[in-house]
Amino acid sequence: MAEIAKLTLDGKEYEYPIIEGSEQEKAIDISKLRAQTGYITIDPGFKNTGSTTSAITYLDGEKGLLRYRGYSIEDLADKADFLGVAYLLIYGELPTQSQYDEFVGKIRRHTMVNEDMRKIFDGFPVNAHPMGVMSSLVSAMSGFYPESYSKSDMDNIDLHIVRLMAKLPTLATWCYKKSQGHPINYPNNNLDYCSNFLHMMFALPVEKYEVDPVVSNALNKLLILHADHEQNCSTSTVRLVGSSQANIYSSISAGISALWGPLHGGANQAVIEMLEAIRADGGGVEKYLNKAKDKNDPFRLMGFGHRVYKNFDPRARIIKKAADEVLAALGIEDPVLDIARGLEEAALSDDYFVERKLYPNVDFYSGIIYRALGIPVNMFTVMFAIGRLPGWIAQWLELRNDGQAIGRPRQIYTGETVRPFVDIENR
Repeated sequence: MAEIAKLTLDGKEYEYPIIEGSEQEKAIDISKLRAQTGYITIDPGFKNTGSTTSAITYLDGEKGLLRYRGYSIEDLADKADFLGVAYLLIYGELPTQSQYDEFVGKIRRHTMVNEDMRKIFDGFPVNAHPMGVMSSLVSAMSGFYPESYSKSDMDNIDLHIVRLMAKLPTLATWCYKKSQGHPINYPNNNLDYCSNFLHMMFALPVEKYEVDPVVSNALNKLLILHADHEQNCSTSTVRLVGSSQANIYSSISAGISALWGPLHGGANQAVIEMLEAIRADGGGVEKYLNKAKDKNDPFRLMGFGHRVYKNFDPRARIIKKAADEVLAALGIEDPVLDIARGLEEAALSDDYFVERKLYPNVDFYSGIIYRALGIPVNMFTVMFAIGRLPGWIAQWLELRNDGQAIGRPRQIYTGETVRPFVDIENR
């Protein structure tokens, strides 16, 4: 017999089915609650509300588990590359060799961006935040590919998926090059996805640039670790916009804007800003650990703990190793990174942080790696967006294929009750 939940309201009893997922997660289906009772639920921030069922990503914060389509994040980060993981997220299975070669080949053919997009890009001031520029340019792609909102067959959608995967790194490097006063680099389609991005970012016309395989490998891992993370703020935004049948470019543009918020994608930037502040104050790690433990002190230790993970962030274990490898391979001497190491070691051995499970998270280590690679702080969230893109695409596509109704949350009104209109001369 199927499980049910019983609710008693105004002396009447109502029954609601229990839904169980493939990993034994359970939910009460209240989709008929308002129609049957006149009541709605209030859940600020939707912390206890499932907006959808999904077959893409499984996350268990208590056990510290993260899986894409059933594959552990540890296996994928160790054995796969980013485009293989992107294919998995979007299409549901790891690609065969021929499927992988076709997918990669299509992306390589679409890395160039229409030169007319440069006219839009050139209109932004040099100090415009890259996330604002990226959101605008992705939205503008709808105008360059109008069939994105007039044709809905899968072949047409596949083409737009490839275009987004191919062009977003190119657009990102435009933002960086403009901030440096450098000419843009066109893609080099002889390089793999991560190496091509690094080439477009850092190559200069006056000297030869060789991509360091350690750096490329670390970037590949970072992108995989950020590729999807269930129904977070930006992913929920992509799905909500997509539920109106908005085209894929508009939906992804909205996701980029949501990710831009400092409470979401800006966490790794906040880590580096905190480390810079500690350095400016003399670099005393112990002082700031004590400040973090003082409940009356407004200081917060950025990059430790996680809203969902109540155990060690599984992504952090992977990226910590990559961070150690990158720093060792590049031989970087940076007082800010030295402070990060000291903070990490001290917090992991401090009973206060261990008991509260305030472990370093993926944002702590990703910020360290990006800084070591020479990527400026205002580009950190852009890197996050490049990594998260296949997850956004997969979620948008799943919603479209499931035929989910347009998102329309309810509210409880707390404003004034009915009032008579007063003519302006009598107010």
